[in-house]
Amino acid sequence: MNKLIAEFIGTFTLVLFGCGAAVIAGMGSGATSIDVLGISFAFGLAIVAMAYGIGPVSGCHVNPAVSFGVLMAGRMSVGDFIGYAIAQILGALAGAAILYLILSGKASGWTGGLGQNGWGTGYLGEYNMVSALVFEAVATFLFLVCILGVTQEGAPTHMAGIAIGLTLVVIHIVGINVTGVSVNPARSIGPAIVGMGENANAVSQLWLFIVAPLVGAGVAGLMFKSGILAANKD
Repeated sequence: MNKLIAEFIGTFTLVLFGCGAAVIAGMGSGATSIDVLGISFAFGLAIVAMAYGIGPVSGCHVNPAVSFGVLMAGRMSVGDFIGYAIAQILGALAGAAILYLILSGKASGWTGGLGQNGWGTGYLGEYNMVSALVFEAVATFLFLVCILGVTQEGAPTHMAGIAIGLTLVVIHIVGINVTGVSVNPARSIGPAIVGMGENANAVSQLWLFIVAPLVGAGVAGLMFKSGILAANKD
C-alpha cells in the first residue's frame, strides 16, 4: 500500500506541476510567461523531485509505460504492475482535477485547456497521426532505455533521478510541438478525462497515448530482459 500511495502522489505531482506549467505559466505574457524550454524543465524537475522523494518507496515509476517496461524486463510482477497503473491513473486524475479547480478561479476566464495531448489540425505544430505515433513510441523507448539502464545492477543509482529527469526534459524540448508529449498514459488520461467537457477531441485521441508508449516501453524492457542492453558484469 505504501508503494501505491507513493505512485499516486508522484503522478499527481507530475500532472499538477508539468501540465500546470504549460497552461498557467505558458499562457502568461512577458515576465509571467515561459516557453517550451520552461515547460520541459517543469516536467523534468518534477520527476527529479519525486525520484528522490518517493523513489526509495516505490521506485518512482509515476507512469504506466515505465511500469510496463519494468514488467517486460522481468523486474516486477503482473499484480504489482496492475496496482501501480491504477494508482498512477488515479493520481493523474487527481492532479488534473486540482489543476482544473485552480484554473476555474481565473477572473478573466479560462478556455478549459489542461495540457491535453493531441495531434492534427489546430493542435500546436499540427503534425499528423503518423508523426505523433512515431514520436511517442520512439521517445518512450529511449526514455525506458535511460530508466532501465541507470537503475540496473551496477549502475550509479544515486544519479538516476537526475539522469531520468534530464532525459524527460530533452524529450519535451523536441516533442511538445508534435504531441504536447505524453510518453505516459496516465499523464494523458488525467487531463483528457477531467477536461473532456471542453475538449472531447483529446478523449478520442487517447488511444495513441496509451498504445504508443506501451509499445516503446515494452520493446525496451524486452531488450534488457534478453541481455542486449544489460550491463557487462565481467
